[in-house]
Amino acid sequence: MNYFRDGLVWLNDPLNWTNPGGLFDRLQEHLVITFWAVLIGCAIGLPLGIWLGHRGRGGGVVITVANLTRAVPTLALLTILPLTPIGFGKLPVILALAVFAVPPLLANAYTGLRSVDPETKDAAIGMGLSGGQLLRRVELPLAVPYLASGLRTAAVQVVATATLATFVNGGGLGQIITAGFGLGINVGGNQIVAGGIAVVLLALLVEAVFAGVERLVTPRPLRTVRRRRVARPVTST
Repeated sequence: MNYFRDGLVWLNDPLNWTNPGGLFDRLQEHLVITFWAVLIGCAIGLPLGIWLGHRGRGGGVVITVANLTRAVPTLALLTILPLTPIGFGKLPVILALAVFAVPPLLANAYTGLRSVDPETKDAAIGMGLSGGQLLRRVELPLAVPYLASGLRTAAVQVVATATLATFVNGGGLGQIITAGFGLGINVGGNQIVAGGIAVVLLALLVEAVFAGVERLVTPRPLRTVRRRRVARPVTST
């Protein structure tokens, strides 16, 4: 059997989209989970990263938090939280995914604030700007591309990882895949492939949308500077 071809046929059946528990319902659940997880991650990671970057301290804290959260297995956290008073459902999934959204948001916010040219900050302070004004008028506008990049990375990671929500009755596109496994590979193989294709396409769409947003919020001079930094060869000392 050509499971990939059969998966595309399954996706082209309108009933698989409109039936209760079909792709439309699961896609909506997936997007809701992703939205709230990324929002909570932003509420934690961005303020902390901006504050540490503005103070010029806490680089070790940022690295430690990022490494600790990445070291925790996703599936382990998803299975532990439902065993707490939180219970099963979407809430433990959202909280678990928010943990994995924090590292890129925190790291990019910190990097963005620390990447501001010290001479630019000295000039702003020389003009009489206070610490808060320096942050709002100089550092944050120049760090916007980094903040957008962190948001883009977090959103794509959460979209991909939210597929595991099905293991704790959290809904999402993963339900399509597990339902296919429940039917057996010979009967539900097309549904398994269709669910995987749907997740991949959604992740690529989110990547493309946030890449466009990142480009829009990055001023043209900063785009040139960032391209030069990326193109510059790294030499060992």
